[in-house]
Amino acid sequence: MSSLTYDLTLAGLSVGSTAALTGIGLIVTYRATGVLNFAHGAIAMVCAYALRQCTVEWGWPLWPAALVTLFVLAPAIGVALERFVFRPLAVLGGGPARTLVASIGVFVLLVGGAALVWGPGARADAPELVSADPWGQLAVALVLTAAVGAVTRWTRFGRELRAVVDDRRLAVLNGIDADRVAAAGWAFGSFTAGLTGVLLAPYVRLDPYGMPLLVMEVVAVAVAARMRSLPVAVLVALGVGVAQSQLTRVHPAGWAQPLLQAVGANLFVVALLVAALVLPGIGTRDAIPRGASARVPTPPGAWIVAAVLFLLPLGFAGPDLHTAVQVPALGVVLLSLVVVSGRGGQISLGQAAYAGLGALFTALLAAGRFPGVPRLPELAALALAVLLVAPLGLLTGWPAIRRHGLALALATFAVGVGVSRFVFAQPYAVSGLTVRRPAGFEGDRAYYVLELALLAGALLATRVLRTGRTGRALAAMRDHESGASAAGVRVPSLKLLAFVAGAALAALGGALLTMGLRAFDPGAFDPVRGLLWFAAVVVLGADSTLGALAAAALLVGLDAGARGGVAAALIGVLAVLVGRFPGGPYEALRAATRRLRPGRGARLTPLGVAVRERLRGESPRPTAAPPPAPLTRTAPPRGSPSPAPLLRARGLHVRYGGFAALDGVDLDVRPGRITAVVGPNGAGKSTLFHCLAGTVRPTRGKVFVGARDVTRLAAHARTRLGIARTFQRLAVFPSLTVAENVRVGAEQGCVSDPAAAERALRLLGLDGAVRALPAAGLPTGTLRRVELARALAGGPHVLLLDEPAAGLDTAEVTALSRVLRALAADGTALLVVEHDLDLVADLADEVHVLTAGRIVASGPPGPVLAALEATVGR
Repeated sequence: MSSLTYDLTLAGLSVGSTAALTGIGLIVTYRATGVLNFAHGAIAMVCAYALRQCTVEWGWPLWPAALVTLFVLAPAIGVALERFVFRPLAVLGGGPARTLVASIGVFVLLVGGAALVWGPGARADAPELVSADPWGQLAVALVLTAAVGAVTRWTRFGRELRAVVDDRRLAVLNGIDADRVAAAGWAFGSFTAGLTGVLLAPYVRLDPYGMPLLVMEVVAVAVAARMRSLPVAVLVALGVGVAQSQLTRVHPAGWAQPLLQAVGANLFVVALLVAALVLPGIGTRDAIPRGASARVPTPPGAWIVAAVLFLLPLGFAGPDLHTAVQVPALGVVLLSLVVVSGRGGQISLGQAAYAGLGALFTALLAAGRFPGVPRLPELAALALAVLLVAPLGLLTGWPAIRRHGLALALATFAVGVGVSRFVFAQPYAVSGLTVRRPAGFEGDRAYYVLELALLAGALLATRVLRTGRTGRALAAMRDHESGASAAGVRVPSLKLLAFVAGAALAALGGALLTMGLRAFDPGAFDPVRGLLWFAAVVVLGADSTLGALAAAALLVGLDAGARGGVAAALIGVLAVLVGRFPGGPYEALRAATRRLRPGRGARLTPLGVAVRERLRGESPRPTAAPPPAPLTRTAPPRGSPSPAPLLRARGLHVRYGGFAALDGVDLDVRPGRITAVVGPNGAGKSTLFHCLAGTVRPTRGKVFVGARDVTRLAAHARTRLGIARTFQRLAVFPSLTVAENVRVGAEQGCVSDPAAAERALRLLGLDGAVRALPAAGLPTGTLRRVELARALAGGPHVLLLDEPAAGLDTAEVTALSRVLRALAADGTALLVVEHDLDLVADLADEVHVLTAGRIVASGPPGPVLAALEATVGR
């Protein structure tokens, strides 16, 4: 082995050992708490600063300072985060998205706090705790890996840790102190973060922004290990570290040189892109955390105040006006997050990349340096840059089709980091760029007017994505993705639309921001900035355009009028508080304002309205559905030959690991008949429903609608063929009113009929005052009717009902029975899964008994249910 190869291998082992420490800390925290700690890099930075403060500023000896930093400060940070930030989320069942936002809030808070305390500048005098010799760092990583593995596998604490991760509430019921386990996990994870920071600080730039991002780039090693295997994380870290060092020997010539050099210097970023975009996603499905309330229109007075405040800078001059120029531009960027995260409910941490690409493309087009395009006037360059960046939104939109929650957050973060490292940080892309403002708008005041005009256009575009058919579909997807797909919403296309529109708005805002500053600053669009923007929009109202404008003014105003870091610290505090309020601080404030608004009286529930009408001697509005008007389909008379089935399943097999949920199921659903499936819990009934509806694809077997094979069709495509469904767990859209819920089904279903929503509302007794109420907070019986009305509004031929009587009282069950019989009489094919055997006996024409994934009995309800009851009785 040559001396150069050996030296590079040693250097790679040093880098890989530090990356392995990060992977170990992230995995331990995730396994103990279920949280991917986005603040890991910020904790590392704070500990590195603290060690430098003790040794350089206060003159402490190195090792006592290191002991205090690593064994007191770092674990204390972890314990404090668990106690005051993440424990409330775990107790309240906040979900992965709200936990992710809180983690990003901690990151932003620590970065802003460090900038306030130590200043934004870089430090080059961090003390060296361990020499550059990699063997010591490698030994630390291996010892920690072995120790954690042994504790996890062979100790009582390890068993408790696994139990808490699997089901925290069940673990508590079994006597496990979940808080103690989570606190220990956070303490150890923060210790490894601190160790990473103090080992890394002497060899990299120590500053509040660069070092946290550098640490978080190596999250790839934890993702590659599926957030579980410590040995895999260590091996990946060492392998990538050595490969990155060896690539420095490659010196290609020609056009490939800058690209390969960038790859060689950022191999961990390449690994992050591969891990986040190519490997199977990790984490659970979730969207942006928000309050389950109806859309509350912003009072006109608030918009008047906002307009006055945005026009006010036209009277400024000098530095004040120059600073104010940044606010409308940043407002456009943040509106892109409103579109993606607020409207579409998708977690997007990479919007800074699209803003930077818009700025860069505009500058290149205006300078005549964009390949194949002549030099363009600034406004034309701006327009073309937006058009070029918009399709690049597919970089994050395409992974979003199948990734949710944590997996989507990692994918969008990886794209942002990749663009920052491989585009903005490369001299071949940004060197020698000059940025000019459009002709006629060179002055700050004139340019501010142009920004206000473009901001108004962005607000109009954002409003279009909130109202009308598209707005209702986006809200449905955000509130309940599976329910939206079952209602016929083309969820994949809608996600792509949200990301493409968001990329276009971000590009427009980024270009305006760069023109306003007259310089392209790559640091203005780094991934840390993207995390700050995301946190600001979420805590001030992800679905609020006014909140985005307020966030823009807050971010620019605080950092311009005070020491850098104030805005980040404030946004971080608000994001951390997301666990204290169900919909975040903004939603809590808005709800309190609505309660205090004068003239707001109490509102009666539907039951209260009925009681009031009875007391007045009026005929109460029926809560049950009247018989529906005759439809074009008619059921065959009793005793006639069985009609051809509208929906058929043949040989359905579904396996989850080694468990067979369905084992060769055949089923026919015929028009004008009510077919029921009964069986014990775990028999495979819900899996059968998912296969028929399109949310689960069978391992083997076929599903037919008429003569058409629909086995590979998605749920929304089957809905448009006439298969509608309801869910065992209610799938309504809480941010929409009752009428809007039903209109989604009418607009996206099998038959597009404007009057269908009104007919469905009348049919289910929802055409009174309840139609204007938000779905959030309504009684279960009412929500069951809302869900059924939405399914019927699309004009289905086949209706799949998964435990439709769950949560209903006797009167509501009776009303439901009348509706279902009327639907069958009009020719609709109904398949019902229900535990209430009395209801099944009263309704069904044919009953199938499903046990252990197989249909063991079929026939008329009387003899089949009698045989089932006799079997259960024995």
